[in-house]
Amino acid sequence: MTTRSRTVEYIRYRIPEERSAEFLASYTSAARQLAASPYCHDYELTRCEEDFEHFVLRIEWTSTEDHLKGFRASDLFPPFLAEIRPYVGYIDEMRHYAPTTVHGTGSAEPTLYEWAGGAEAFTRLTTVFYEKVVKDDLLAPLFADLPPEHPQHVALWLGEVFGGPPTYSEQLGGHSHMASRHLGKSITEPQRRRWVNLMHDAADEANFPADPEFRSAFSAYIEWGTRMALYFSNPDATCPTDQPVPRWNWGAAPPYRP
Repeated sequence: MTTRSRTVEYIRYRIPEERSAEFLASYTSAARQLAASPYCHDYELTRCEEDFEHFVLRIEWTSTEDHLKGFRASDLFPPFLAEIRPYVGYIDEMRHYAPTTVHGTGSAEPTLYEWAGGAEAFTRLTTVFYEKVVKDDLLAPLFADLPPEHPQHVALWLGEVFGGPPTYSEQLGGHSHMASRHLGKSITEPQRRRWVNLMHDAADEANFPADPEFRSAFSAYIEWGTRMALYFSNPDATCPTDQPVPRWNWGAAPPYRP
């Protein structure tokens, strides 16, 4: 399991007002090459509100080397350069920046945890879910020795995944601990699918938000999480090194890969 590498390139332009319209048109066309590049995670061109001549292009690359030796050596670079070449002389800065440990999100947008209803909602969800599991013909054998605290532990895990407090990490461990709980289980694909179906049924019965935005993010994690469980239950799987609990957001997947 590895985390996603990345580097952020910032290009700062000072474009004369009379050329701003053609500049934006050129980058609209050039952006198609960025969107097609396997080395580009995302990009954004912003304009200063206080001084309309200032623009900042932010491009997130898989790495600096992938940008310089991958994208620039690809067939996508010539048409990209052809569009932006007239504005190279207006560049004030063009540098790569590496992320630091200082990062986070603000409170302007509620977390999935808050939107669902907090700790009470996730406790309600896992209580309903495991009542179904122990009666299910496919899943009951996997949970034959289910400890009474297990539903609450999973509620803490899901709560932290969806943006709640780090209680699972502080009391039980991070992603590595959860992965270790699946080692040697030999989960089958039919069992994984049943787990997914019962979790969605439990979400309905536990009165989780039914709006498509929330359910889309919720479903995405349930699919991701069960496939991770399937992977770690394989006979050859080994527990990953210490890793934090993944954090899920609206339409965003955490950067973990088996």
